[in-house]
Amino acid sequence: MKTKIITSIIALTLIFAACNQEKKEIKNNIEVKKNKEVVYQVFTRLFGNTNTTNKPWGTIEENGVGKFNDFTETALKEIKDLGVTYIWYTGVPHHDVIRDYTKFGISNDDPEVVKGRAGSPYAVKDYYNVNPDLAVNVENRLEEFEALIERTHKIGMKVIIDIVPNHVARNYKGNSNPKGVTDFGADDDKTKQYDVNNNFYYNPGEDFKLPEWQNGYKPIGGEKHPLVDGKFNETPPKWTGNGSRASQPGFYDWYETIKVNYGVSPDGRKDFDELPQGFENEDYKKHFEFWRDKQVPNSWVKFKDIALYWTAKGVDGFRYDMAEMVPVEFWSYMNSSIKMENPNAFLLAEVYNPSLYRDYIHKGKMDYLYDKVALYDTIKNIMQGRGLTDNLPSIQADLADIEHHMLHFLENHDEQRIASPDFAGSAEKGKPAMVVSATISTSPTMIYFGQEVGEPGNEDAGFGKPTRTSIFDYIGVPAHQRWMNEGKFDGGKSTSEEIELRNFYKRLLNFTIKSDALMGNYKEIHHFNRSETENYSDKIFSFVRWSKNEKLLIVSNFDANNLGEFELKIPSEVISEWKMNDGSYNLQNQLDFNRKLELKVENGVGIIATHIKPLESFILKVEKE
Repeated sequence: MKTKIITSIIALTLIFAACNQEKKEIKNNIEVKKNKEVVYQVFTRLFGNTNTTNKPWGTIEENGVGKFNDFTETALKEIKDLGVTYIWYTGVPHHDVIRDYTKFGISNDDPEVVKGRAGSPYAVKDYYNVNPDLAVNVENRLEEFEALIERTHKIGMKVIIDIVPNHVARNYKGNSNPKGVTDFGADDDKTKQYDVNNNFYYNPGEDFKLPEWQNGYKPIGGEKHPLVDGKFNETPPKWTGNGSRASQPGFYDWYETIKVNYGVSPDGRKDFDELPQGFENEDYKKHFEFWRDKQVPNSWVKFKDIALYWTAKGVDGFRYDMAEMVPVEFWSYMNSSIKMENPNAFLLAEVYNPSLYRDYIHKGKMDYLYDKVALYDTIKNIMQGRGLTDNLPSIQADLADIEHHMLHFLENHDEQRIASPDFAGSAEKGKPAMVVSATISTSPTMIYFGQEVGEPGNEDAGFGKPTRTSIFDYIGVPAHQRWMNEGKFDGGKSTSEEIELRNFYKRLLNFTIKSDALMGNYKEIHHFNRSETENYSDKIFSFVRWSKNEKLLIVSNFDANNLGEFELKIPSEVISEWKMNDGSYNLQNQLDFNRKLELKVENGVGIIATHIKPLESFILKVEKE
């Protein structure tokens, strides 16, 4: 009897483990998850801030700041219930800030090489610790973040943080390095402009000079500060993060950062092994084996060790800033090392050059890249009334072989808020765009905190200017704060419009992460209807998605003023693929269960009498007969 019980327990354990494995399949020789993922990007220091003062260049005491502890189980549960599977906690690694933490052994940062008062999250000062602003107890800041990782996992979501391999803060100082880890640049030969194992590039025999301030800019808004003295001691000067080689970078250079050397000489020579021809077709295990016996530049090892340090702490993935500025061979080395520790790690890269997409996915072993240059830019033009939906089908066609890897978004920390006047001027205009963005491919969807309640980003924070929520200053995010409702996270102070918008996002995102069809087949029916359907305009977009168990017709009206009235036609090849006979079929709108339409199939062609309101979308599911 005892043996049978043990056997049963083992069997149940194995079943449970199998159920908890991420479901994946192979499609076009690429591993594809069987469920959509949704990433919620949150600017960590802004999320929990309840202070509404919003004084330009305000101090942390004046404008407030959010903490790790503000992500309570209640807050995290509300985020998860929105339809979120991953949280990207932006701005976690310890970056430059203009605040005195010297009593905790942290050196002060010179305001003349810090953007804003709260500092750029992409000028990382210490990769082995976290931003002290985010902790209730600065001495225990790392433990507070580890507790947040644990809470996030407990609620059922996974954690992403930033790694910025292209550059570090001008005054990088690793106070928290593990035993045996030396600082960036500590062992550099500074008499040389370049050496393969130097972490930085230098201009020997010269001194660093601060940029000439422009447009009335003054560090920390002109406030007097003991470190604002017109100089920053750096001899010899290091090259700047955006690639400027000048000893005096320009005002629009990334002057607060220094570029990391990956073994690429100033004339472009690669002083490291390159991947063999055809190696882009090999998996991460083969890539890991390739690099195991290779001598690689010191900077490669440093960043690999950083990534594995955070992986060991339970971080489930990374968002890589400006990945295309770092050689693709490094990414093969880095990402294969991460995958050996966590095969399910979520690796997302900021790459804006379409000609590099496939190299960074296949050779660099990235899971996902931003789909900005194609999809985001095109949809933004449509939302602004300057573009046509006719331009969308070719984007999906061009990216068909890598569509799963092109993460979709309408907002992030770099982009304008949808509701800002310089973007769309209305959060409502984001609705059809969000439906298309979230359902057109098998790729993950990302939203930026506050997007779901229509945050317009119109605060003058200081260094950061309106239309984007500032990532450089201490600031409150009003629409988000109303939903947060003093830590209740219940929308108690939200307007009715904000609540309705959040409910729309909730319905949409939760549908996407459960739908079989959205991980299945895609076919645009837009061009067919443009040529065959009367009153079907270039402000309408339509396509179909299907799997063995689910058939969807998706229609969005980007027109903010006009009702769409037409007979949507489903081409015969789709009807044939769906094995539908002539007759009538009920369609249920997954965004509004009160809306039902009818699909009539006549002579092998489908017809749907469609009345779609301005900015409305349908996700029409064919009900089983």
